[in-house]
Amino acid sequence: MPDIVVMFFVLGVVAGVVRSDLSIPKAAYDILSLLLMLTIGLKGGMALNGSLSLSLLIELAGVTLLGIIIPLIIFPVVHYWVRLSIADSASLAAHYGSVSAGTFAVALAYTEAHSLITGGQVTLYLVLLELPAIMLGLLLYRRFSRKKTADTTSEPIKTSGLWHETLTNRGVILLVGGVLIGWLYGPDAGESVTGLYTKAFHGILALFLLEMGLVAAETLRSLRWGHSRLIIFALAAPIVLSCFGLLMAYWLGLPAGSAVILASLTASASYIAAPVAVRAAIPDANIGLAMLASLGLTFPFNVLIGIPLYHQLWAWLVG
Repeated sequence: MPDIVVMFFVLGVVAGVVRSDLSIPKAAYDILSLLLMLTIGLKGGMALNGSLSLSLLIELAGVTLLGIIIPLIIFPVVHYWVRLSIADSASLAAHYGSVSAGTFAVALAYTEAHSLITGGQVTLYLVLLELPAIMLGLLLYRRFSRKKTADTTSEPIKTSGLWHETLTNRGVILLVGGVLIGWLYGPDAGESVTGLYTKAFHGILALFLLEMGLVAAETLRSLRWGHSRLIIFALAAPIVLSCFGLLMAYWLGLPAGSAVILASLTASASYIAAPVAVRAAIPDANIGLAMLASLGLTFPFNVLIGIPLYHQLWAWLVG
């Protein structure tokens, strides 16, 4: 049987497919997403308490390298094989180079349910994979898009605003802030406050996945026969990209739980932070295509099939 929180996602998909009037109010969804981000940050920070070392810095550097490599691979694949425009190729590079916090939460719940050893630094993987991927996607678009005016007359590219927008979005603030608070106070000193969030983690995640199921069902309604290459890409990419995470985890000597989470993250695609950045910086991109692939196809694949599959692949890799 799948983890119980996954069944809430299935319930949301079924409700969406049969066009039920079930819905989560936007205000409630915003609160759930905020609580989820903060809780993930706190759990990671408390696990990091008193465990900073040189090996940790090497590990985080390796994860950051993945955030740079993956979008550079995705861009030519979706441009030449899926046959998307430069704008849409850069958009998908940003989405698939970045990560899904929802997938991370499900993977974290999976490792806890299977008693897999997981390092507290896995929360930092979210930020280290998300930031460079989004920036690279936007820079790829600016580098390869055909400008209406000659390059000699075009204005120089300014990325300061993009960095500010990416670094100060609420997900990054809550994750990093939660990690710092959890790291400073640890599991004991901050129990009076942090216990309220960490003990409710699975309940918050279940309601969040219920809403994600509803949204995924709605997104899937826009599927057309002309999207066949995009569909194949969205279902094959998680398996291929998870191998990057597994190989990096093997090279870094990570424990099983951390390896499964890293593979799940590299296999995932952003549907919160990346769409906001892409919509503002790449006006020619079709956000609907990116959401169809990331939220309509890749996210359900990872939640229902991918995460247990990556666990099995890791067991095979380590013998």
